[in-house]
Amino acid sequence: MIKISQKLKSQLWWLIISVDYDYSRITIAEHDITDEVLTLWLEDKQDFKNSIDECLQVDIRIRDLARIIKAENLNSYEGTKLHPTKNFAYKARIEINTPLQWYKEDASSPEQQWTREAVLKALLTQLVEEGAASDYAY
Repeated sequence: MIKISQKLKSQLWWLIISVDYDYSRITIAEHDITDEVLTLWLEDKQDFKNSIDECLQVDIRIRDLARIIKAENLNSYEGTKLHPTKNFAYKARIEINTPLQWYKEDASSPEQQWTREAVLKALLTQLVEEGAASDYAY
């Protein structure tokens, strides 16, 4: 789960409402990564902003980014391994690198883009699911 503050939830809902609940209109205008956070600036594809300051800034903790990379199997592939002592082959997920090292060092530019889009999708999915769950809470 991504930690979302109440203020950010309100801002995200405002963005969702402004795109008429068409989530495909929400795009990442810019991004930045540090040792602690991945920052995404979000905007409406049909209402591009003149500056980054006009976009919605979302900070994702690095450990949440790593969790999403691992959950989506972005840093691994399906392959065949040979058992070290019993000499038989089996299918397994083969990890290229740890999630963050993969993102920073191994992932191509398109793979990094897909990763950021997976983070956005996870964020919006979590927001909608939490909203639906709270609507039905007794």
